[in-house]
Parts: sequence; C-alpha cells; structure tokens
Amino acid sequence: MSYAYDPELVPWIAMIPHLSIVDVEQVRRDEAAMFAEMPRYQPLVPVESRDTTVPGPQGAPDVPVRIFAPAERDGGLPGLLYIHGGGFTIGSIDMFEDDATAIAAEVPAVVVSVEYRLAPEHPFPAGLEDCYAALTWTAANAADLGIVPERLAVGGESAGGGLSAAVALLARDRGGPALCFQLLGVPELDDRLDTPSMRTFTDTPIWHRPNAELSWDYYLGKGVRGADGVSPYAAPARAEDLSGLPPAYVTACEFDPLRDEGLNYAQRLIQAGVPTEVHHYPGTFHGSTMIRDAGVSKRMSADRLNALRLALHPGG
Repeated sequence: MSYAYDPELVPWIAMIPHLSIVDVEQVRRDEAAMFAEMPRYQPLVPVESRDTTVPGPQGAPDVPVRIFAPAERDGGLPGLLYIHGGGFTIGSIDMFEDDATAIAAEVPAVVVSVEYRLAPEHPFPAGLEDCYAALTWTAANAADLGIVPERLAVGGESAGGGLSAAVALLARDRGGPALCFQLLGVPELDDRLDTPSMRTFTDTPIWHRPNAELSWDYYLGKGVRGADGVSPYAAPARAEDLSGLPPAYVTACEFDPLRDEGLNYAQRLIQAGVPTEVHHYPGTFHGSTMIRDAGVSKRMSADRLNALRLALHPGG
C-alpha cells in the first residue's frame, strides 16, 4: 500500500531495511551492528552513567540497570524508570542509551534504565516482573540515587510503553511505589490485534502486523494471543478499571499498527478520570523518530521532553 508519509521522512524510508522478527537472534545481532555505526546523542550538559544490578523477582536472577544523572546537580531530582522498546523480544539498555541520556540531561532527571529479560526465552511475566523489581528498588533507594521520592515516574517507547502501562497497573494494584506520571510512547498494549490500524498496516516500516503477531506469540506463548484469560498486566488494554492510575502522556503515529490501541487506551484513561495528554502525529510511522533531522521528529522529541518537564518539575 502507499501511505501519505511526512515529506521529510519519504527520502529515508527506502533506506530502512525491512524488519522481521522471525529470527530473533539474527535481528539482535543486526541491531547491535547498526547501533555501533549510528551517531551518538551529545548531551547539552555532562551526564554520568553507571551500571549496577538490583534484586530480581523471587526465584529469578538480579536485574541489570544503568543509572543516568546530570553530572552537576543541586539537590534532589525527579526519577524516571525507563523501559526500552523492542516488541518484548529485542532492544537493550545500549540501544536506547541516547533516549535515557537525553531525558537525564534535558528534563533533568535521574533515569534508571532496565535490562529486562526478553521473550521468547523469557515469556510473560518475566520482563514485567524485572521492571517492577527495578521500580521497587528505585523507590527504596531514592535518597541514595538523589531522587525526590514523590516525583517518581515510569516511561518507555513501544513495548517499553506497554510495559510502563503494566508497571503502573501493578504499582496501583500491589500498593507499590507511588508514581506521579506514566510516559506511554507509541505503546504496545493489546494482544487481540483487532483495531483498524492493526488490520490495515501490514507492510509499514519497522513495525507492521506480521511483527506484532510474532511479538505477542513470543511474549505470551504460541496460541495464547487473542484468547480469553490473557492477563491485563500482559496486555494493559484488557484492564477493565483504569481509575487511580498516574497522569499519562500518550503518543501515536499515523501509519503505525499500534496507533489505535494507544489512542483507545488514552481515551479510556481520560474517561476513568486520569489526567492524560494525547499526541497523534500525522505522516509518521513506528520508529520514524530515528530520522532525527526531520521536523516532525524534532517536534515529537521536544513535545515528549516538555511533557516530562511539566510532569516532573511542577511549577517549574
């Protein structure tokens, strides 16, 4: 099909290799090689980072995290548990380091990025429980991390956005750490794959229906997606009650199969009384922000950073 992509994105689309996650191991190798060749984000202020591990879920390994913070700061800062994207199957702290660094530098905030276990080797709930373990550790160690406890948020992109929504649900339902905000960037939320955008976008760049089907099959186990009884912590779109969740910022791209599930979730948050800001970007596709020089990409990044500033630094 042909799509009315933003004119600044069009010249780049032919250069984007077709992404299929049929062979997960090969995709992981390819993305690591691609990452090694990409120019790195240069923060406006020095940012320090360090790696550590935090106690994992009961009976599971410790969880690696990378902590980012401005090198110079006066007093405590808000904190963000950052969850990388990758369809529950690919992605890493390294691949999304630029994102975490930019948030640390430009919001500013202390960012704890999670190296959660990936499917299909570790299906649901492994990755989610790793993220929740990292959240509880971050909250318990807020003082040592230089985080203001009441300004703790969760956020991510794509599968990371879906996992962020699930972490917010878990925190509410388990009486866990209080969250002040959830950043749900183009979130992967619904295993039923029955929205108009999911049915339509079978050949869009980077993410398309065939990848979405594989992603959920890897995460839930083959034959599970779309069936009755799938946990709302796996697929937050299935959650019946969204009240009592933290304020949200939700983004969607026009030519993204995930578009409608994100917009639907945002609407349901609003109807449940959750303060929610929603941005839909015409002409864009899933992951189009990798084309950093395009005007719409710059606007998407600026909008997101501004939303984090407003939420994490209320009153300036």
